[in-house]
Amino acid sequence: MFTSFMIKYAEIGIKGKNRYLFEDALIRQIKYALKKCEGEFVITKTPGRIYLDAETDFDYDDVLEKLSCVFGIWGICPIVRVPVCEPEELYKACIDYFDKVYPDKKKTFKVFSRRSNKSYPLDSMELNAEVGAALLDAFPELSVDVHNPEIVLTVEVRDRIYLYSEMIPGPGGMPVGTNGKGMLLLSGGIDSPVSGWMVAKRGLKIDAVYFHAPAYTSERAKQKVVDLAKKVSRYTGPIYLHVVNFTEIQLAIYENCPHDELTIIMRRYMMRIAEMIAKETECNCLITGESIGQVASQTTQSLAVTNEVCTLPVFRPLIAFDKEDIVNISKKIDTYETSILPFEDCCTIFVAKHPVTKPNLNVIKKHEQVLEDTIDDMIQRAMDTKELIIATDTE
Repeated sequence: MFTSFMIKYAEIGIKGKNRYLFEDALIRQIKYALKKCEGEFVITKTPGRIYLDAETDFDYDDVLEKLSCVFGIWGICPIVRVPVCEPEELYKACIDYFDKVYPDKKKTFKVFSRRSNKSYPLDSMELNAEVGAALLDAFPELSVDVHNPEIVLTVEVRDRIYLYSEMIPGPGGMPVGTNGKGMLLLSGGIDSPVSGWMVAKRGLKIDAVYFHAPAYTSERAKQKVVDLAKKVSRYTGPIYLHVVNFTEIQLAIYENCPHDELTIIMRRYMMRIAEMIAKETECNCLITGESIGQVASQTTQSLAVTNEVCTLPVFRPLIAFDKEDIVNISKKIDTYETSILPFEDCCTIFVAKHPVTKPNLNVIKKHEQVLEDTIDDMIQRAMDTKELIIATDTE
């Protein structure tokens, strides 16, 4: 019976005179999400609310699923609109709504009213009492429970009267693109897709870079990363994934640098290249999936040494998360099963048996000097041969 939805937002509502920019960005994201849905839709906004109306037949469940992935949406309410009318007509509309939505009337309920239209003859408290009484008269099986009801019928009196009794949770956060753009270092593991999802929830548009090492890593490992990017793109929109051939640089480090420092030195060159791509694509930060102490390259000393090569800020949204916390989010956003597929990325091939956990920056720089005659050319070849893949959710 529902052909209209009220879209509620939370954090956007505390914005000042520029709130309309965030509302417009949210509407753009809603339109993008609905491109994959059957039907035609019209989106309108009023102060504090956005409304979605289906103009043709549509798949109700599919629309809700797509909207539930749009950052900035706090709640999605299927609604019935009623013209502003006399109270007796409103009571009839509420009875009709309740009859159609709830065939089983053996329920507890309460009425929650809001009256922003102050010209309406009944205030909120009066509406609660009168609508509740009308429902009880119409359906004697109902009972009132104001503390823990099974059904809350909301009556909002605005430019029209809106009736709804369900709110499907949205992901919250801020609309993608309202807080700039970042470059995600995306691997085939559990952490980095979650990290990208988390910063996108704060309004960042996401590009990504993946370091591939053929023939030491297979095409299946690369496809795994592409699949992860596609899953994250359900929330972020298209992700421009830059695939960098890292084999030559990795072998040079492996052959010329101390093995206990392999991970740190490789990581430093990855960060250098990621920053180069970020600056070319107008990203203003780097994003990684690192968490303090999770592996040797993620001690505070190792992170400080890694950061030293960057001029852009490096965001690590998972820095204080336990692994269980990260796994739970990865399951929620449907990246976990893909992340645990047994295809290794280039980080896991050249792993030292006893990696340094407290690297000294001066020592690391000294050991990198052995590469100084060739590394710039290798980096340039990696940049010249990188592949661009546009990852989108095609389901």
